[in-house]
Amino acid sequence: MAARYDHAAFDVSGQAANTLLHDGHAWKRFSRSAPATTRRAMAAAGAGGAKLFVHASFAFVHALEHGAVLQDPLRSLAQAILALEAEVLAGPLPACVVRLGYLYGPRSADLRAYRGAFRLGRPYWAGPPHAPQYHLHQFDAVSALLAAARARSAGRTFHATDGHPLPFADLMDAFAHRVGRANPWHLPRWLGPVAGWLVREEHRQQVALAMPAVPPSPGIPGWVPKFANTRMGLDQVLAEWALEPGANTRRSGARSRK
Repeated sequence: MAARYDHAAFDVSGQAANTLLHDGHAWKRFSRSAPATTRRAMAAAGAGGAKLFVHASFAFVHALEHGAVLQDPLRSLAQAILALEAEVLAGPLPACVVRLGYLYGPRSADLRAYRGAFRLGRPYWAGPPHAPQYHLHQFDAVSALLAAARARSAGRTFHATDGHPLPFADLMDAFAHRVGRANPWHLPRWLGPVAGWLVREEHRQQVALAMPAVPPSPGIPGWVPKFANTRMGLDQVLAEWALEPGANTRRSGARSRK
């Protein structure tokens, strides 16, 4: 999907996969569908008179550039992502790439599903406790893409994360505590070989892939995330959900099931 903003067009067509909340299922057919969708977006942007094409990509490939050794299927996905970045930058329209951290936020249906699962006491695949990941609130992702469009960014690759890498287990345990599950259960990692029906191998590899401790660079000139860590971001998510119709009823029902 490409969206227009003044002189720029934005391609966020692959970003449904850029989260650790879908248990790997959004990667299905990504290597074939993402390039085709981005090519259509570039063609539409050129036909519409856009002066800049802003392509949203994935910050986790930064680890690959810093020497991380990946195995398939994640290796093939990372190679497809890097190849698509190169194709965008070499295309006929001036373009830039913005590598976004793993997305979370109040508009995430997957995060809502986790809320329901935690309230039912279901376990999740947490991954190793010492593999920090790059994260980014959905609202900050939007502001990062807009900031890249305003900068003199043609031909450049930027990174946008909250600057505080955090293991997936820490993120989700903190979320579980906020929705009333004091002791969330982790699926034991020895179940990995037989857990494919529930958690795809891509997800198991991603949560085990430690990002470099230093935030990736270059960042976007003049851009600073509003939610500088996942604690602030999760607080915003719960505050927004609390304003939704029926929120008090759902909270009362969750308390009665404890």
